[in-house]
Amino acid sequence: MSTSKVSAARLAPAKGGRRSLSLPVVLLLLAAALALVSLVRLISGADDVTSVGQVAGALELAVPIGLAGLGGLWAERAGVVNIGLEGMMILGTWFGAWAGFQWGPWVGVLFGIIGGALGGLLHAVMTVTFGVNHIVSGVAINILAAGVTRYLSNFTFADKPGGSSKQSPRVDEIDKITIPGLSDWLQDLQQHHWFFVSDLAGIIGGLVTGLSLLTVVALLLIPVTWWVLWRTAFGLRLRSCGESPVAAETLGVNVYKYKYIAVVISGGLAGLGGAFLSIVATSIYQEGQTGGRGYIGLAAMIFGNWMPGGMALGAGLFGFTDSLKLRGGAENVHAMLLLLGILVAIAAVWQLYRKKYVSAVIAAVCSGVLFTWYALTDQVPSQFVDAAPYVTTLLVLALSAQRLRMPKADGIPYRKGEGK
Repeated sequence: MSTSKVSAARLAPAKGGRRSLSLPVVLLLLAAALALVSLVRLISGADDVTSVGQVAGALELAVPIGLAGLGGLWAERAGVVNIGLEGMMILGTWFGAWAGFQWGPWVGVLFGIIGGALGGLLHAVMTVTFGVNHIVSGVAINILAAGVTRYLSNFTFADKPGGSSKQSPRVDEIDKITIPGLSDWLQDLQQHHWFFVSDLAGIIGGLVTGLSLLTVVALLLIPVTWWVLWRTAFGLRLRSCGESPVAAETLGVNVYKYKYIAVVISGGLAGLGGAFLSIVATSIYQEGQTGGRGYIGLAAMIFGNWMPGGMALGAGLFGFTDSLKLRGGAENVHAMLLLLGILVAIAAVWQLYRKKYVSAVIAAVCSGVLFTWYALTDQVPSQFVDAAPYVTTLLVLALSAQRLRMPKADGIPYRKGEGK
């Protein structure tokens, strides 16, 4: 066996005991989930839950969360915890809007990436070079980004037509694409409200109707990230820095260099998510418009077990939950009570099958409460509708915590020369 293959084998992180799901199994699970949602839609009468507009809105809300989660994945796979994603997104929103209204939206996208990457570079300097605690550094960047952008807005946007100290002038939109014929046919099919078929048509229709070109770029970044990190020598070395930097160093890997690259890319992806918010989602920069999406992106990454595909599913879940309040509002969220009750009931049966009786009883009681709440009410309070995305974040993290496996050296301080 060649020396390079031996080195690659030694660098490869140890595999856990859990088997990865094959593509047919994943598709079967997704079909089962869609069938369950379709059943809930028919029972509750909330026909807008899987409409083309609902899915398109969910996708638009999921993209910035997904880009932040993808940024967190790059950093943490190299062993650096990036709590500063929120601040890097803030930098992306400001720099994206600042450059966008002057030189066009695509230049704004580029500057948004640069702004986030600068935040990532600062995080790398503090954590990798100076050994500052990763959480402390990330929180500092979040505070610094909010303060810097507020200061810059005072003398950059305030005197511009349509701008103020808290918002930018309007930015030109990025072109959107719709597949003619197919989009109309799918919308027609969705409006029949048939079981499963109309729901599938609504989901596909949302993906081919009014799709921003930047959304297409963001979606392509998911398989690109998977290929780079899991199918190239570069990705293998980067991931080895998050699993065992000492072992990587003994095999000649420049651990500092790979950590720097990962965290700067992480910041750039978060900045791209911020630019998406200010250029595509709203066409304007507004103070505080990230709304905690950087933190939700981290939650999506954790839910996805530090894998791009799982992270994308988590971002889609949070985006969908957030979009419920925009179309149908309380009615859609009320229907989700029934869906949640069924899911918790399934969890109770599963726990009973595994002979975890205490967990089964708790899950059964929670399911009963949800069914009772759904049966005795016609809608949920507006405050609960607004809180739904954050409640979902907490529930998902609580339910997925037992199956997670983070990189072994994630967040652990590393000093060059420890492997000698």
